[in-house]
Amino acid sequence: MRAAVKRVLAVPLRPLVAVPIFKRVSFHLKRISGDVDLHFFRTLLLAVIGFVFVAAFLVTVFEVEKRSLHGLGDSFYWAVTTVIGSGDSSYVNSPAGFIIGWLLAFFGVAIVATLTAALVGFVIDYLLKEGQGMGAAGYENHIVVCGWNSTARELIEELRGDEFTSKIVLVHDTESNPAGMGVYFVRGDVTNSHDLERAGIAQASAAIVFPADGSNEADMRSILAVLAIESMAPEVRTVVEVNNPKHVEHFERAHADEILVTSTLASRLLARSALYPGLAELITDIVSGGDGSELYRVALPDDYVDLTTDELSARLRQDHEATLLAVVRDGVTVANPKADFRLRPGDDAVVVAESLGSLSPLDHGNALERDEPVLSDQPHAIPAVPVAPNRWRRAPSAS
Repeated sequence: MRAAVKRVLAVPLRPLVAVPIFKRVSFHLKRISGDVDLHFFRTLLLAVIGFVFVAAFLVTVFEVEKRSLHGLGDSFYWAVTTVIGSGDSSYVNSPAGFIIGWLLAFFGVAIVATLTAALVGFVIDYLLKEGQGMGAAGYENHIVVCGWNSTARELIEELRGDEFTSKIVLVHDTESNPAGMGVYFVRGDVTNSHDLERAGIAQASAAIVFPADGSNEADMRSILAVLAIESMAPEVRTVVEVNNPKHVEHFERAHADEILVTSTLASRLLARSALYPGLAELITDIVSGGDGSELYRVALPDDYVDLTTDELSARLRQDHEATLLAVVRDGVTVANPKADFRLRPGDDAVVVAESLGSLSPLDHGNALERDEPVLSDQPHAIPAVPVAPNRWRRAPSAS
């Protein structure tokens, strides 16, 4: 019976269920319903119906001489309307009838008070659980941040920029939300499937995993988190911060999509900045939101197909005031492609621009679909970033 009711209500309620707030309310209702004694409520309902029926029977007996109510059916209808507050007191004329009417009225007030108290209790429980991170996000195409450290704090501040519209969900085992307003907080273990499910990992566009500290144990826990995410939602793009470069191969085995060793990146950037002053400031500027030029990966129009590198650079500069840095082909990024490099259908471009005009940055889902790994047609390509050898490559030499 319960399953049939769910099927009947599923179609008209589907638009409401898709709204995050209704998903959260539904989650808490399911949570509370698990602790509800259905036998008690069935017994209570039968007792209420029995009380109203007995009252209707007594009114029929006591009012038989007055003939105000014609039969048990009219008496039962009057009793029900009296309970809900719309009964007509002129229907009864005997002292016993008045007493029964008052009892039914008080009974109705008690029922309303009980229902109001239950509703208020649910709202309070909902607000408390939501504040404690015990709810469910209910978002779609959002970004799930797994774990918390100083890097995660900076990332969320960056994602709060005006150009980023994705909702953010933080999964972290702490009493309060460390990210503050604007970030939905799920208190839990990043390796626990139930907690990841509450964060809506299957509906997310990307998941970013952060180690709790700089230890090797934190990396091991991040690997478990990546494994949990990949097992539940393999189509979700997984980005992970790694402490120890020696652990990169383990993250690759766990099928992490993007692996970033912050210590390696920082040391190489510092070295380049020492040799070539201003590089650190430049790179920080183009990868940050706000004013100035930024780094984008964009899908190219069909009429760009078969253009050479120089022709593509000129078109991007002319049409969109964008500077070409690399071309992404079959999940492999070719930085600074050679002059005879020609675009193929499905190729994307990595550009630096203040605005893209008619071009639009790829979202997480489209980028993941276009990055399906295939055999590269450039066998001599040299990896430029060791932590992601299948993602970034220099253009092959002319030989």
